[in-house]
Amino acid sequence: MKMNPLGRSGLMVSELCLGTMTYGNQTPKEEAHAQIDCALDAGINFMDTAEMYPVNPVRKETVGLTEAVIGEWFEKTGRRGDWILATKHSGEGSLARDGAPISSKSIRQTLEGSLKRLKTDYVDLYQFHWPNRGSYMFRKNWQYDPSQSGWTREQVVQDMEDCLGALQAEVDRGTIRAFGLSNESAWGTQMWLDTAARIGGPKVVSVQNEYSLLCRLADTDLAELMAYEDVGLLPFSPLGAGFLTGKYQDGRVPEGSRMSLNETMGGRTGDRVFTAVDAYLEVARRFGLDPARMALAWSARRPFVTSSIFGATTLAQLESLLPAMDLDLGEDVLQALDETHRAHPMPF
Repeated sequence: MKMNPLGRSGLMVSELCLGTMTYGNQTPKEEAHAQIDCALDAGINFMDTAEMYPVNPVRKETVGLTEAVIGEWFEKTGRRGDWILATKHSGEGSLARDGAPISSKSIRQTLEGSLKRLKTDYVDLYQFHWPNRGSYMFRKNWQYDPSQSGWTREQVVQDMEDCLGALQAEVDRGTIRAFGLSNESAWGTQMWLDTAARIGGPKVVSVQNEYSLLCRLADTDLAELMAYEDVGLLPFSPLGAGFLTGKYQDGRVPEGSRMSLNETMGGRTGDRVFTAVDAYLEVARRFGLDPARMALAWSARRPFVTSSIFGATTLAQLESLLPAMDLDLGEDVLQALDETHRAHPMPF
């Protein structure tokens, strides 16, 4: 398993990261624990979760359950030290904490809740799940208007300064080792970096955004920022929420799958996505590749990617994806994937 530096944090993480958003809902505790064992045995040392998980759907009564499932594994095995653990503080409008926004006052309380559920004294990477001011992510790139966010530049900067002070207090306390963002823009990331440089506080080491063959927003200005500022991308949904496996083609909706629980797949479902997936499946067939492994290996080897976050509902699905870590995509494959992207840009 290839290991990469997590920004300038001093931490080294595997190029594949175990996603956990189904734990405690679609994935029962015993199956989740088996996945954690399997991933660790395969050389994965990086695991990502969030206070609001599980999803599909997110329900107020299950908020925090995924962290609790992971915490039980740590307690049972005593192997907390074998993992680089990432979790996330939900932004405004979530079902966690009655939809309260991220603020300097919410950070300690929220972190303490995660630590208690995870049965640990520290989080290696603490991430803000989405910015209070809004985001282009979650298919809002077609309509998000920052001029209508209700935030002035001065308010954004003041909020960042306040939060960085609270985060630094946690770093000093030993409860956070590194700080990252999620569903963030290039401008937002640069403002966090500039603010930390000016007043102190932890420097952003990573951004966790959706990124796959079907969603390549990060290829443009965010990629340049990451290259020059030593910030790593942590792609989520590298399999395009499962579309790139091909399992949803021709009207199929497997029982217990994400689409069986969320028909629109969070706004991703539409004629264009199925046409694009057909084209990527054809590339896989042409080169004799498993399409899911191809998609995962592609995302993990992009030059600005630190670790690609993949999840699985079942242990069998997880095991089927692990060979991606040994898959070498040649230049002819990469060229074919780029040509397919040009023909089918942003299909959702």
